[in-house]
Amino acid sequence: MKTRISVAVTALLALVLSILAFIQPAHAAAGFTVSGGQLLDANGNPFVMRGVSHAHTWYPSQTGSFASIKSLGANTVRVVLSTGARWTQNSASDVANVISICKQNRLICVLEAHDTTGYGEESAAITLDQAVSYWISVQSALAGQERYVILNIGNEPFGNNASVSATWPTATRNAITRLRDAGFDHTIMVDAPHWGQDWQFIMRDNAQSVFNSDPDRNTVFSVHMYGVFDTAAEIIDYLGRFRSANLPIVVGEFGHNHSDGNPDEDTIMSYTQANGIGYIGWSWSGNGGGVEYLDMVTNFDAGSLTSWGQRIFNGANGIQQTAREASVYSGNPTTPPTTRPPTTPPTTRPPTTPPTTPPSTPPPGTRSCTATYAITGQWQGGFQGDVRVTAGGAAIGGWTVTWTFGNGQTVSQSWNATITSSGSNVTARNVSWNGSLGAGASTNFGFLGSWNGNNGVPVLRCAAS
Repeated sequence: MKTRISVAVTALLALVLSILAFIQPAHAAAGFTVSGGQLLDANGNPFVMRGVSHAHTWYPSQTGSFASIKSLGANTVRVVLSTGARWTQNSASDVANVISICKQNRLICVLEAHDTTGYGEESAAITLDQAVSYWISVQSALAGQERYVILNIGNEPFGNNASVSATWPTATRNAITRLRDAGFDHTIMVDAPHWGQDWQFIMRDNAQSVFNSDPDRNTVFSVHMYGVFDTAAEIIDYLGRFRSANLPIVVGEFGHNHSDGNPDEDTIMSYTQANGIGYIGWSWSGNGGGVEYLDMVTNFDAGSLTSWGQRIFNGANGIQQTAREASVYSGNPTTPPTTRPPTTPPTTRPPTTPPTTPPSTPPPGTRSCTATYAITGQWQGGFQGDVRVTAGGAAIGGWTVTWTFGNGQTVSQSWNATITSSGSNVTARNVSWNGSLGAGASTNFGFLGSWNGNNGVPVLRCAAS
């Protein structure tokens, strides 16, 4: 009888333990996880990537770029690495150093193997399986870094060759399986085929089966948005299908222009912000081959932002406005940090809501514009202003906003406009990407300023061209 009871108790205990093991989230304490289509950091807080790519493998001496990227507000850097198949291999010691620099600068490190780019169409490209072999070869640098590192198996792993790109689901599932079998507990990021743009929807339509193939259910999908995504409808439809399916998606690369068309970066940034989707812009500096316009800064100098850099860092729904540092760096396991302002002063709201200048109503069909002014943050001696420019009843090709400060205020820094001052008179002109507005369309620019005693709201004048 005792023997039978003992056997029964043992069996019951084994059953309970197996149930507990089943319901416990896989690797919950290791690092990033995915839950309900959302990426969570190691503290269990939602994490939305706001970052840029940096071509470390081609510019290995530019390690100061990590601090510069952080200084402009990013919470993520996507690091270009090479397996050695096409460019000089990044060794395990170099990968360890990159991770260390990311951690020093409180950045989440997305590591990607670039040699897979355009496989099936680009003759020098390697397979995802070969990329996995590289990750296994540098595994010593990655072990224990799951809280800070996301593993992007291979950049744009298939070109436009239809018969080859059709193998994306199988190749991706096999790559995930090999990584898990090798002991990788990191969140895995997988890029779409068709140079990352998935224009035949192979990743979109097979995402669920790929996600299910991961025993950890810890895979994130990455689409690259360039000329294929040149309308708001295309962007919203593509990303919205992943959201509806509760599958994690990020825009792993995008730009403001491209040789294959003009992506709608405004919708990319506004839709991802509204829906808690991460984005990573391409790229910090050092572009060549005719896409130099995708440099965010000139010659790796954070003080020399290009128009694209101004847009992604300082524009509406940009990094400065929307990035939140991963809570694994804040030491707070429950409450994510608040949005970092464009500069270090605190941005407490003024005691009362500042007035805005009422826009006039222009006659329909004329080339005109209106502008409204608001104080969006104020602290002792400083403030942040926002101006909204709206086209009248006809499309405009450019705009100029002028005003006169009445209380000695000055402008010290601006974004999304070129601002000049002469005494108390201020002139703001559109930059290259936000001058053309359709009838009734709007754009915003912002600035930081100083004040002393009184911070009154000036009257704005807007002239269209």
